[in-house]
Amino acid sequence: MEEATAVRLGLRARAAVTHFAVAGSDPILMLTAVIPATQRLLARASLEPAQIDAWEVNEAFASVVLAWADDLAVDPERVNRYGGAIALGHPVGASGGRLFANLIATLEETGGRYGVQAMCESVAWRTQR
Repeated sequence: MEEATAVRLGLRARAAVTHFAVAGSDPILMLTAVIPATQRLLARASLEPAQIDAWEVNEAFASVVLAWADDLAVDPERVNRYGGAIALGHPVGASGGRLFANLIATLEETGGRYGVQAMCESVAWRTQR
């Protein structure tokens, strides 16, 4: 919402988005772009994986999260605390919102400071007429 509306309603921000990164990957390997995107994000934020209190990684397939966690040497206890898309669903157009809500809830419940949300890439196409 607009800041003026939040002030009028007496609401305060629950989180701030401070950095972002985008990466593509080989379409033959597919779904691995979360790895370089996360690495790029951490570099931009001057953070190491051990400093991240909560991770929400979109789970199009279990192998995505497993490869990502292995490559980044992430503590699995800090990943997808409430379950991933295999357990909770993968609603078209709402996955990002679900991940963000879970990330904020986890940070608030654990007293964590830093959280990262990562999603696999997607492409929008339109026909030429």
